[in-house]
Amino acid sequence: MPRWKALPDELDPQVKEFATQLRRLVDRGGLSVAALSDRTGYAKSSWERYLNGRLLAPKGAVVALAEVTGTDPVHLTTMWELAERAWSRSEMRHDMTMEAIRIAQARAALGEFGAPPATSGSASTTAADGGRKPRRAAGAVAMPGIAGPAGVSPTIPPQPTAPDANRREGTGSRGPAAPPPAAPPGGGRRRLSMFLAGVVGVVVVVAAVLFLTGGDGGGKKNQGSGASATPSTGTSSALPAGVKCAGAGCTGKDAEAMGCSGDLVTTAKTVTVGATTLEVRYSRTCGAAWGRITGAAQGDSVRVTAGTTTERGSITATGDTIAYTPMVAVRDAAAAKACATLASGQRGCTG
Repeated sequence: MPRWKALPDELDPQVKEFATQLRRLVDRGGLSVAALSDRTGYAKSSWERYLNGRLLAPKGAVVALAEVTGTDPVHLTTMWELAERAWSRSEMRHDMTMEAIRIAQARAALGEFGAPPATSGSASTTAADGGRKPRRAAGAVAMPGIAGPAGVSPTIPPQPTAPDANRREGTGSRGPAAPPPAAPPGGGRRRLSMFLAGVVGVVVVVAAVLFLTGGDGGGKKNQGSGASATPSTGTSSALPAGVKCAGAGCTGKDAEAMGCSGDLVTTAKTVTVGATTLEVRYSRTCGAAWGRITGAAQGDSVRVTAGTTTERGSITATGDTIAYTPMVAVRDAAAAKACATLASGQRGCTG
């Protein structure tokens, strides 16, 4: 049975070649995924995703693999840069495809209303007039915003003033006023339905535009109000690409998932507890620290404390030798303290 699963067919050829090269290096070094995780400091589950093409390995993991296998990091990082560009292009194509689907859905929603049907009365009137537009009666009032049959704006006939009404109702040569012409049956309901269809269409178009642009007016974010995103959301323009939190926003979160590991982390403190190495890991960019134990065994645990905040991690699966705690926000590495408790009962802490 082969050691590696087949890489996904939809992978870009450049990304597939890079993942294949990573597999060759691991095979050449005779490393298991657990041993690779132990030596590089990246989680076993992460390496499984990197080596199976489900996620592009970060540059820090690539450099660590080069060091472990004795490979020239320059050549390997060059391949990584090419794969990273291909991965970005694939994500862009995916985003464009999803956008096209959303536009098609919006158009389909608008098409459900259809065009207003033409009435026989308007066609006969046009034919009788030789194609001329009907003239509006003197004093007629147009109804703005409501389209009448065949595109003609409906009008309201002028209403008589009080003196005119008195003259028509009184005795005289004019006689009683003629009753107003009866409205065609169903005309009011038709105009109302057409008006409502137009309103719904406008609402759907506006909603579709806001959905496609993210509701930010065409991509202009945080302009005009002077406000900027807080570091805890990970959207601040001051953070490097891929970093998703800073300061208090990182507390309780996984360092690798938030982009705080790799090239952005250093080992601030280290101590040996039995056969286990205990470390305080610190990311100045994220303003956070966490505890790590390596060479550990099932049942060993680690915790990190900064002020009144404590986060914990432990090894629960057989064969795992490394464990992390979630992050805690710190002003500098000196504010964090890590402690390890081994399954044998032995304990130790960093200075």
